[in-house]
Amino acid sequence: MSFNIDRSNTDPFYRYKMPRLIAKVEGKGNGIKTVIVNMTEVAKALSRPPTYPTKFFGCELGAQTQFDSKNDRYIVNGSHTDEKLQTLLDGFIKKFVLCPECSNPETNLVVQVKRGTIMQRCIACGYNGSVDMRHKLTTFILKNPPDQDPNAATPSKGKRGKKEKGCKKDEDEKDGTSPEATPTTAQEQMAAMRESGNMMNLLPPTVGVFKRELSAKGEEDDDDWGDDFTEEAIKQRMEELSDAAKGLAFTDDLEKSAEDRLNMIYELIKIKKDDDELTKQAAIKEIFSEAERLEVKEKVPLVLVELLLNEKVLVQLQKYKGLFLKFCVQNQKAQKALLGGLEILLAKEYPELVPKTSHILKVLYDLDILEEAVILEWGKKPTKKYVSKEESTQILKEAQAFVKWLEEAEEETDEDDENDENEEDVEIIYSNTQKVGEITVEPVKSTTANSTPAINGGKKPVAADDDDEDDIDIDDI
Repeated sequence: MSFNIDRSNTDPFYRYKMPRLIAKVEGKGNGIKTVIVNMTEVAKALSRPPTYPTKFFGCELGAQTQFDSKNDRYIVNGSHTDEKLQTLLDGFIKKFVLCPECSNPETNLVVQVKRGTIMQRCIACGYNGSVDMRHKLTTFILKNPPDQDPNAATPSKGKRGKKEKGCKKDEDEKDGTSPEATPTTAQEQMAAMRESGNMMNLLPPTVGVFKRELSAKGEEDDDDWGDDFTEEAIKQRMEELSDAAKGLAFTDDLEKSAEDRLNMIYELIKIKKDDDELTKQAAIKEIFSEAERLEVKEKVPLVLVELLLNEKVLVQLQKYKGLFLKFCVQNQKAQKALLGGLEILLAKEYPELVPKTSHILKVLYDLDILEEAVILEWGKKPTKKYVSKEESTQILKEAQAFVKWLEEAEEETDEDDENDENEEDVEIIYSNTQKVGEITVEPVKSTTANSTPAINGGKKPVAADDDDEDDIDIDDI
């Protein structure tokens, strides 16, 4: 059975087909794993290495993957069904196979390792653009470009290679050439030129002249710094990069655990605090951007409580209001993390502040850092997620005064809304027979054909005294 590569295209005559993915679950318990039986055939239909979709499954499922190209076994840890993996494969096809312009799967990936980018080129429409570098699979692709086919084994340079080289040596010497002197590919040519020191021939004419002049003066450095991968050389090159270039440089930070990424934010906030920059908008924006990049912004309030708050919590919340608001506004997960950090602060660090729990919550509420709904939900029952259940119970007990105040305020608001809806409209009636300062207030009555509106609605004002027969035209006043 075969599917359309673009399964959203239901055309039965769609010419781009792929076989249905077949998965087989093996093992039991902690050793259970899913073997994708026909991953090679599926990958061949997509014109991608079979390691790419397999690694994509691992990234999406949070599972480890294994590749055995010789035995044609591509494995994802855990138990997964054919339908689940087929759905994930649709995501891989959309991100890394289909052309964004024409939705045609005739695309190639071009990896630019030095720039840390992956370009996608469409043979059908000529599109040339970058893929989404935020996905974790891009790290794997940069380390394993498409032209490195793991199924094609590189010939070993063993005894057989030496013997063949020896057999051809005499013939090469007769012609005045050597195997290294007649490379067959562009990469071999580059390697030969680098070994012979003729790399200047590849430079543009003006640059080549300049380099040769330096060489003549003895001022050129013989070492190519780009080929030096020692720790000191890498450190030196990174120091020479500007801050903007460092931000663009590709890193493996997203491959680290959530705890390690949160520790990176911890160190950044600590540095900014020591420099007294946490009240500046530039520093707040930098911290938030880094938290977004590391995908831990919902957990950062835990770090903020640990680093910024102590026994002077009420004053410090006012001081660092901007930073707390940046992470907590319209983010209930971050607000819940903030409440968890507050529990740790009160129960573990400063137990003497427990009686002031309601005061702290009131400040957080007044500063719009915490929403009413989050506080009410948190105050319903104790949990042992951050502290022990006994400690959580004690904190909630002290917080009940503020929680009850919020509930009553909410009830009063609801009652006021109902009263506003049921309240009868009133109308002020003026009479020309009453003394100055006397005002009659009466409920509004439904207007009939014989009735006259009281003010400016008709020719006659409503009189309070029925015996008064003098009619006054309001237009004559």
